[in-house]
Amino acid sequence: MLLAPAALFVALPAAAQAPAPLAIEQAMADPDWIGPPVEKAWWSWDGREAQLLLKREGTAIRDTWRQPVAGGALQRVSDAERAGLDAPDPVYDPARRRMVFVRNGDVFLRDLSSGTLTQLTRSAVAESQPRFAADGGVIWRAGNDWFKWNAGVGVAQVASLKAEKDPAAPPKPDLLREQQLRTIDTLRKDKERRDAQRAQEEAWRKADPTRAPGPAYLGDEVEIVDSSLSPDARHLLVVTRKKGADAGREGKMPTYVTESGYEEFEDVRTRVGRNDPLPHALWLVDAVDGSVRELKFDALPGIGVDPLAALRKAAGKDPLKGLRPVQVGGDGPNAAIRWTDDGRNVAVMLRAVDNKDRWIAAVDLDGAALQSRHRLNDPAWINWNFNDFGWLPDNRTLWFLSEESGYSHLYTQAGNGRPQQRTSGRWEASSPVLTADGDGFLFLCNRQWPGDYEVCALDLASGQVREVTALDGVEDFSLSPDGRQLLVRWSAAYLPPQIAVAPVAGGEARKLTDTRSAGFKARDWIEPEIVQVPSKHGAGTVWGKFYGPKDYEPGRKYPVVMFVHGAGYLQNVHARYPNYFREQMFHHLLVEKGYVVLDLDYRGSEGYGRDWRTAIYRQMGHPELEDYLDGLDWVVANRQGDRDRAGIYGGSYGGFMTFMALFRSPGTFKAGAALRPVVDWTQYNHEYTSNILNTPDIDPEAYRKSSPIEYAQGLQDELLVAHGMIDDNVFFRDSVVLTQRLIELRKDNWEIAPYPLERHGFTRADSWLDEYKRILKLFERTLK
Repeated sequence: MLLAPAALFVALPAAAQAPAPLAIEQAMADPDWIGPPVEKAWWSWDGREAQLLLKREGTAIRDTWRQPVAGGALQRVSDAERAGLDAPDPVYDPARRRMVFVRNGDVFLRDLSSGTLTQLTRSAVAESQPRFAADGGVIWRAGNDWFKWNAGVGVAQVASLKAEKDPAAPPKPDLLREQQLRTIDTLRKDKERRDAQRAQEEAWRKADPTRAPGPAYLGDEVEIVDSSLSPDARHLLVVTRKKGADAGREGKMPTYVTESGYEEFEDVRTRVGRNDPLPHALWLVDAVDGSVRELKFDALPGIGVDPLAALRKAAGKDPLKGLRPVQVGGDGPNAAIRWTDDGRNVAVMLRAVDNKDRWIAAVDLDGAALQSRHRLNDPAWINWNFNDFGWLPDNRTLWFLSEESGYSHLYTQAGNGRPQQRTSGRWEASSPVLTADGDGFLFLCNRQWPGDYEVCALDLASGQVREVTALDGVEDFSLSPDGRQLLVRWSAAYLPPQIAVAPVAGGEARKLTDTRSAGFKARDWIEPEIVQVPSKHGAGTVWGKFYGPKDYEPGRKYPVVMFVHGAGYLQNVHARYPNYFREQMFHHLLVEKGYVVLDLDYRGSEGYGRDWRTAIYRQMGHPELEDYLDGLDWVVANRQGDRDRAGIYGGSYGGFMTFMALFRSPGTFKAGAALRPVVDWTQYNHEYTSNILNTPDIDPEAYRKSSPIEYAQGLQDELLVAHGMIDDNVFFRDSVVLTQRLIELRKDNWEIAPYPLERHGFTRADSWLDEYKRILKLFERTLK
């Protein structure tokens, strides 16, 4: 049910009948019963309404809705109105009078004074990377071609990139060819005529302003990964990789329940160490004459030093020869190239393939050379997050995020000067955007405690940081076209993401939506208590969510269930709506059945700075287990937990940790449920695993220390394994191999539940129900 703002956050009448205890069938039902979260939201051009996506009940369809900022009911956008919609992530011109955006793969221009919408493209090709040109026009990319629009002129192609040989380039020396041309006049004259015709065609093309420029040829030995055109349309930076390079042997995953009735097979990712990610090359292309020059990486500080040399030597491997391989960006080159508005300066983010270094480099456009501006080095690994960067409006001052202080903070750097740290403290700055006037930044911050996310503002002149919102659970935000308001997606423990509007200058946010169903809101949910568990292993404080009864029975000891979140680097102890909303309802159900539950952000989790993140380097499962043992001690000492009746469960990384707890600390937990679990890290992907454990060939000890299969002989307590059979993240093969290992060890206190139609994240309510009924039965049988 979708309610008007006037009906939001109204308490239920006192006479309302309390719902019956939560049933497992309800907790694991299709989440449509909760109500749709606001999945994405953006401003209309005039700032009078928010446009947002909501899932249609019972389908996979996402409808677009309008929400007036001044108040009023949500209205679904009709099919006839869709042509006038704006879109997320618009790009504004420097004066903030126009915005350009991509909707349905086409480029649109909006005049913010009149609202006039101009469609610049209408094609089957998906356009991307729109921005304003230095002369006020608009540029964008379509495939490997770049286009430009100007008022009164229209659309023109300004660059074309081809991974082909230049037909005009002289061939490589060849004695046989040279002899033929020297001795056979007819062949020589034919070639001279072809060359003359090609040269004349090129001269006519250059002389004729009505014709598109010729292609820039990068050779037939590369594949184009990405490209970026300067706002003055004079230069391109192009990212390539070697064509046909061996990316490693892919796996084959069988699927058994198929429409065809036959067994089928899917190609799946390579395993860690089975060929590194393919390195990139970077090219500077003159968009006017098509000339191509390679930008060498040898100027990057530390590029010739192997941080894994000692491990390589200990493993009997040959030393690394030459420069370390590099990728542009790493998480997508599209986000790794930043031009100034005038097109005269550009910065590129580069990452070593071993992920021990991140560089931000400027480009000398005349000399075709990289100039290192900042190097971030980490002996463990560079974070996947906190790599935003760009330019201030002066077109010469670089800004970027860096974890070099131990926490992600904002820095600026004028010219080649020393970077200046602009925020500081034991908290993290993330998702920064420039204010409309360019005098400061807006960004997410967690200053009050690690799980309290607000929008913060930094004034560059004074260095003052202030919190703009007081919503506790901000998910993301966008700045209004006039730069005065924020459209904020926010959430709470039992409130899926909603939208609110807050003034940038400060003041109370106006909450606009509550899309929850009446049935979900009617329940008196058990709010998680945010707790701090003291570490006995030198880690300081381990933050947690605790679920327990409102009133404890004196002298009673409660069975304990400990939950382990997935992903490793993920934060679950926060004020937001959890990714694990079903598990949160399950914890409510467990408390109603007489349990207490503790959920920890163990070492390796997001939100706590660099040292917390990298504490698991080369020893996954060890610091985290210490944190859970400390957590169990805390529940026993502070919340009447029964040490002799403790269980543990979790999915993905949480399943891995369930194994480590049962295998490495037998007898501590009487039962555990490992869902979609990692059994052997040598079977996982490269991009994640090599950061933490390096690769199996040079760091085999890290893999032995970190893989549960190495400790399976320690199992003595009850174990449930549940795994989707078409999981293309953590392969079902992991659980099959563990099954064989447990058979060989003659263990008989375990069971496995396979789900033939589920991948890593279950999508079917019946699978969720089956899985959690099994978990509940396991705990009821072993902990009660």
